[in-house]
Amino acid sequence: MAFYSYILRCADGSYYTGHTDDLEARFAAHQSGAIKGYTSERIPVELMWSQEFGTRAEAMASEIQIKGWSRKKKEALIAGNWHKLKEAAISHTSPSLSDALRLRSGRTEGEAALENGLMEISTSPLPPVIVLVRPQLGENIGKAARAMLNFGLTEMRLVTPRDGWPNPDAGPAAAGADFILDEAQVYETLADAVADCAHVYATTVRKRGVTKPVVTPEEAAREIHGAQGRCAYVFGPERSGLETEDVAVARKILTVPINPEFGSLNLAQAVILCAYEWSKQADLAQPTITELGEPAPQAELEGMIEQLNTLLEKVGYFFPPDRAPATKLTLRNLLTKPGWNHLEVRTLRGVLSHLNRPRER
Repeated sequence: MAFYSYILRCADGSYYTGHTDDLEARFAAHQSGAIKGYTSERIPVELMWSQEFGTRAEAMASEIQIKGWSRKKKEALIAGNWHKLKEAAISHTSPSLSDALRLRSGRTEGEAALENGLMEISTSPLPPVIVLVRPQLGENIGKAARAMLNFGLTEMRLVTPRDGWPNPDAGPAAAGADFILDEAQVYETLADAVADCAHVYATTVRKRGVTKPVVTPEEAAREIHGAQGRCAYVFGPERSGLETEDVAVARKILTVPINPEFGSLNLAQAVILCAYEWSKQADLAQPTITELGEPAPQAELEGMIEQLNTLLEKVGYFFPPDRAPATKLTLRNLLTKPGWNHLEVRTLRGVLSHLNRPRER
C-alpha cells in the first residue's frame, strides 16, 4: 500500500500540506469542501506537489517537516529547484536538516540531481512507535490508537494481546483511528517488536529492580526528536504493567511524577502523556488564533466609566452618598481590568445608552 505527502495551493494563495493513502480521493475531498477546516474555507485548491512513501509514518514525517518550512522553501520544492531549496535550508534550518535533504539519485550536486528525479524529503527521525505488551482489553487498544492519532503517532505494535488480534471491541473505541488498528503488527516477544529500534523507553511507575536511566515524558520526547534511528515507547498490560523482563529489554525507564498513594494510569492515559510531549516539538496544526484587537485608548474607557456613573447616579445607585467615592473607585477598577478593545467599549456604551432611554408605556 502506498502513502503520500502533498502540498495544495489554496484559492487565497496559501499552501496546505497533508498526507494520505489515497491521493486522488483526498484531493477530491479537499476540492469539494468535504474536509472541514483550512481548505474548505479556501476552495478551489490545486495539487502542487506530492511524493509517495512506503509507510504512513514516513508520509506523516514528511508532512510534519514540510509544514515547518517557509513559503520560499515550499515553492522551491514545488518548482524542483534544488539550488533555491538548498539555499533556504542553509539559511533557515540547522546543518543536520539541510544535509538530510538529498535526491533519489543519491547525488548532492543540484543540476545533476534535478535531471534525475524529485527530491527525497528526509524522514529521520521518524515518529516513535507505540508498543503495547500483552494488552488485555480490545477497548483499551482502541482508545490507545485514538490517543496516538490525536498527537500525530500512527504506528502501533502489539505483543501477544490476551484476546488475540484483530479484536472487534477495538474499532468502536478508536473513534476514527481505525487505520492504526488495521496496520498494527503483532509480535510474539517484546524483543521482536523493538528489534529495529535503537531507543526503547519502558513506561513504568515501579523501577522493578532494574538499574537503568530514568527520564520523564518531556525528557524522552526531546531525546527522540534528536535521535538517530527508530524509537519506541513500551507500555505494559493494564492490570500489572511491565514485568522486570520487559523493562530489561528497554534502554531507559520512562516515568511521571505521580501521586504515590495512587500511581495508576489507564493505558490510553499513559499513551497520551507520552504522545503529547512528543507532539509539542512536532509542529502539528494549531487552533486558529483570533485577533482580539488593539486595546481601547484610555479616553474611550474614561467616557464609558463616566457614562455608567451618570446612569447609576440617575437611578440612585450611589447610596449612602458618603460611600459614593469608594463605590465609584471599585467600579473603575473593575472596568479597567479587562483588555477592552474599541469595539467592546462601543458595544457596552450602546447598551448603557439604551438603558438610559425613557421607557415607552
